[in-house]
Amino acid sequence: MDTQRFDVIIIGSGISGLAAAAALAKCKRRVVVLEQHFQLGGLTQTFQRSNYIFAAGVHYLGGVAQPQRRAELAGRLLHWLSNGKLQFKAMPSSYDVLQFPDWRFEVESSASHFAESLGRLSLYDRAALERYLSARHSARQDLFALLLDKAMPGTLLPRLARLRYGRYAPDVLQTSTAQMLKPFKDPRVAAVLGARWGCHGMVPSRAPFAVHALTTGSYDNGAYYPVGGPAKFAKTLLATISAAGGKLRPRTKVVEICSAHQRVSGVRLENGEVIEAPVVISTMGARQTAQSLSSGEALAWRESLATLQPGVSCVSLYLGFYGDIREYGATASNVWIYEDEEIGRIWEKPTQEDAPTLFVSFSSLKDPEHPDPLHHTAEIIVPCAFAPFQHWLQSSVGQRPVGYKVDKIHITQRLLAQFKRHFPKLAPLIDFYEISTPLSQASISGSDQGAMYGLEMSAERILHPGLRLQTPVAGLFLAGQDTTSPGIAGALMSGVLAAAHVQPHLWWRVLR
Repeated sequence: MDTQRFDVIIIGSGISGLAAAAALAKCKRRVVVLEQHFQLGGLTQTFQRSNYIFAAGVHYLGGVAQPQRRAELAGRLLHWLSNGKLQFKAMPSSYDVLQFPDWRFEVESSASHFAESLGRLSLYDRAALERYLSARHSARQDLFALLLDKAMPGTLLPRLARLRYGRYAPDVLQTSTAQMLKPFKDPRVAAVLGARWGCHGMVPSRAPFAVHALTTGSYDNGAYYPVGGPAKFAKTLLATISAAGGKLRPRTKVVEICSAHQRVSGVRLENGEVIEAPVVISTMGARQTAQSLSSGEALAWRESLATLQPGVSCVSLYLGFYGDIREYGATASNVWIYEDEEIGRIWEKPTQEDAPTLFVSFSSLKDPEHPDPLHHTAEIIVPCAFAPFQHWLQSSVGQRPVGYKVDKIHITQRLLAQFKRHFPKLAPLIDFYEISTPLSQASISGSDQGAMYGLEMSAERILHPGLRLQTPVAGLFLAGQDTTSPGIAGALMSGVLAAAHVQPHLWWRVLR
């Protein structure tokens, strides 16, 4: 049996794993990154079909406008980890367009402009809007402090974090987004404020208001897209890792995290190979990590995590266009389409009904380095139930049964027709299309039920005592969206914080 030894093993090459590896590489630690998929990058990866390059999971992010600003932590960390090579392009001022059956609203990149636009939409809701924006700011600070507190060891660092970010109030998670929107008299204002729940994956009636505040507030200073496309995340961070002698291994599936007497010793791979290290950082999900532990280890922890539920799944339709789509109405702005005024619905029966919500991203128009002016792309994302795909959960990629393939065809045609109704001028330019289901998502990310953001983004998840970066097994740390907040920024933060458990001076990268 082959045995190799490293300072740190990192399971998963999404943004959290790459951030942890790059941070440790900068500290001269010898790391190895193990990725089950054939392509590195997790949901930051892109993939190509013919002349079209699609984004798997990155459509915009905030907090990267000015990396030198103390407040823009994501931008500051990415600038450091990539040695300044990762650059971002500002999206249009109206970066999100909300399209309802009889009206539309453009979400502007300045918090003050956004508030002014909402004030014009409903003059008699201005006082309620001021209270909402103040509550959103407080809730965002509270949740960030809570997540940072959970990530840190001991007692001194959490106290320092509170000095920097403020003290959290646990009751901030007990109020739902829908409850916070009740005071608005005009339903249009409430619809605008709650419509972008897809950014965190929990419908307004169940989403803690603090989670809504954290995700929507991250765009107060604008929305941005990586120059060169989302693949630049992996390309620039992998360069940092490789330069320090780190090793990167795609197509490498971990089947066991080896441990004895509550201390980690390495991992065992699907082919029987053992890689030894005193530290393992797992980004494959909290429950998956616990299930991979050696038999008999941390049983109470495993049982506690088993009670948590996966988040909302999604169906994605990838479209390739031949021609200049700008001439026919496409822009770099994201378009959120709602088929009725009820914004909190997911797609329950994808073979029998139209999707209640479409998120449309024309990714090729966001990237200033997009290479081909005549080949453009769009990704359409629909939050959906997992139940319609449950029958085929045990099947594998390339060996799905006929029933699954037939349903995929029906879903594709229904979603394609729905897109054409909303963008009739673009319909003749469609040159390629391909759909992915929650099973496709699961095969790439390894998430339960192909959930967009890992575990369900509930108060129970956020307050769960087992979802800390430091696990009950010495030397084993968690990273990824399950431990912090949803999206690129949250996953990035978790990776750097996990690395800080190994290399303590990294805490000052966050707290300074």
